[in-house]
Amino acid sequence: MRISIVVPAVNEAASIASCLEPLQPAREQGHEVIVVDGGSTDGTPSLAAPLADRVLEGRRGRALQMNTGARAASGDVLWFLHADTRASAAAVAAVVDACRGGRRAWGRLDVCLDAPGPAFRIIETAMNLRSRWTGIATGDQGIFVARRLFDSVGGFTELPLMEDIALSRALRDRTPPICLRQRLHASARRWLDNGVWRTVWLMWQLRLAFFLGADPADLHRRYYGARP
Repeated sequence: MRISIVVPAVNEAASIASCLEPLQPAREQGHEVIVVDGGSTDGTPSLAAPLADRVLEGRRGRALQMNTGARAASGDVLWFLHADTRASAAAVAAVVDACRGGRRAWGRLDVCLDAPGPAFRIIETAMNLRSRWTGIATGDQGIFVARRLFDSVGGFTELPLMEDIALSRALRDRTPPICLRQRLHASARRWLDNGVWRTVWLMWQLRLAFFLGADPADLHRRYYGARP
């Protein structure tokens, strides 16, 4: 079984090497790494090139970029990792084992935020527990999915925000997720930049608004402060 690890990136020069370097043993084992750049101006593609099997150019937007990577991928399983996330060798091995032998066809890992302090331990614990209870995963948790299942639900809905929630709901309707306890180390920069509890409150508001049918473009503006 072969895994294609798809990493969407835009202006991630500061973090792309840290994301890709831990994936090199996986490449040596025959898995592939595909980076899809959305128009970086900081040299991200050139930094990624020695550490990836392919670096593609795509239209900006995580859903668009991840679908571009999925179309180019040759693996039996697609694993979508954010460019500010680090996956250990144990995490890679856990994904391989979870998907081997025709078992349940999609899932995610637990997440650990890369900042000290009790507030971040509470946030990551809440994220992991909520995902287990609801069967919904976020992009920070490294969604992996069998290629056939991904294709059968039409891939990512090309939304400017909440594409991970939309995909999780479609996949959950087919089969429950595998919730692995191995952890991905994810960036806490949004919480650090905008305030911890202010960011938590905003994320809850946006998620509720999405479930109630709000326009994802408006949610994107509220989250990033700009139109997609």
